[in-house]
Amino acid sequence: MADFVGAIDQGTTSTRFMIFDHAGKEVAKHQLEHEQILPQAGWVEHNPVEIWERTSAVVQSALGKADLVASDLAAVGITNQRETTVVWDKRNGRPYYNAIVWQDTRTDRIAAKLERDGHGDLIRHKAGLPPAAYFSGGKIQWILENVAGVGEAAEAGNALFGNTDTWLIWWLTGGYRGGVHITDVTNASRTMLMNLETLEWDDELLALFDIPRQMLPEIRPSSDPNLYGMTSDQGPFAGPVALSGDLGDQHAALVGQVCFAPGEAKNTYGTGNFLVLNTGTEIVRSKSGLITTVGYQFGADPAVYALEGSIAVTGSAIQWLRDQLGIIGGASDSEALARQVPDNGGVYFVPAFSGLFAPYWRPDARGVIVGLSRFNTNAHLARAALEAICYQSKDVVDAMTKDSGVAIDVLKVDGGVTANELCMQIQADVLNVPVSRPQVPETTALGAAYAAGLAVGFWSGTDELRANWNESKRWTPQSAEEDRTKGYAGWQKAVSRTLDWVDVE
Repeated sequence: MADFVGAIDQGTTSTRFMIFDHAGKEVAKHQLEHEQILPQAGWVEHNPVEIWERTSAVVQSALGKADLVASDLAAVGITNQRETTVVWDKRNGRPYYNAIVWQDTRTDRIAAKLERDGHGDLIRHKAGLPPAAYFSGGKIQWILENVAGVGEAAEAGNALFGNTDTWLIWWLTGGYRGGVHITDVTNASRTMLMNLETLEWDDELLALFDIPRQMLPEIRPSSDPNLYGMTSDQGPFAGPVALSGDLGDQHAALVGQVCFAPGEAKNTYGTGNFLVLNTGTEIVRSKSGLITTVGYQFGADPAVYALEGSIAVTGSAIQWLRDQLGIIGGASDSEALARQVPDNGGVYFVPAFSGLFAPYWRPDARGVIVGLSRFNTNAHLARAALEAICYQSKDVVDAMTKDSGVAIDVLKVDGGVTANELCMQIQADVLNVPVSRPQVPETTALGAAYAAGLAVGFWSGTDELRANWNESKRWTPQSAEEDRTKGYAGWQKAVSRTLDWVDVE
């Protein structure tokens, strides 16, 4: 058997291809950013063609760096930004419209009308999700209603929908020359269209959004021994490789962090934060503002479910300090700047740029900076931005504990922000639990590789994957209880100031 497994990690701001060996160690990678298209306030788009071109480029570059070819890879997995919606013409591969990104809020009215018309509880029960602009169903509906010709093409069977996993798999397996139109259970569970119990598209949910079933991809396991297909000779691999793993990014991180037992949880710090708790084969319906989702499904085994707290803006708040305010030159500068002050100086920053996600689900909220006085500096704002990442995570952890009855005793963390040691220390202090970072911090790509490798026997099972996991660093709580309580009370007060800012019809 070949000695390596590859993983395409198609994220919100960039795409990378990583190659791993049997020990789960990185062999090579290449990463490229893509454009963030912001046509108007609240709208966020990507160019799907650019994403495909970037994917092709990073695959070729990483293979070249490692001096490998397609036959050196036992399998390839894909992980992706979830909910981001692409609709394209299956006859030529041209998108009918830009990809509408998960952060986009243009479908607030669609979500609000579903709730107002009394459909919210049905969607929560069947799909495990609240009606929200975050998820794919409303984005598909918006494209059908607002882009000329798409409705007719969908009825005729010529318009295909997919999140970016489906878009890339279609192209990798041949595109309009016979590409495979599939997704996995984790991505399907983020659409408001899949029934959590049957793991199939639900006719009653489809009717709410007026979406033709023929637009939708076939739903498959996250790790599939039957394979999704083989890569095309015309694609970036220039030869056949088994495509056998597909997971939404946060589900992939759950697998990469080997959270295979009920009660195990991870928090990924990226553009947003996503805290996921494994609940086993039981569907736990949240009463505290969390999402019930599919964690993963390996082959013919029953699906494993999870509770998730999705936070829209965390790492992207640091990007905002860099790109919009210009107070830092790069993301790594935020730590040095924040270390110039011992605390936030009374400043709180709630980055509700797209409203508030879990556990609040308030599309009417918008970002605020409160508590300013002439004493404050850019260092206090940088500190407040790091604290915002940690306080938002505490909001979710508290909701998760309430729903599951399980208190997290260690938080496994991954993602780019975990390189910020001050932020991780603040997180341990805010939660009053240890924070643990693995030796491979980018566990999203690793999880996709694990799913693909399990499917073809590259790894024998989850016990072998657990043996690969090693801790890189642990942060333990150091703050006093009084400071922790006072700080969180200030955060909650700041959150209250964000509400009722935008009128949602």
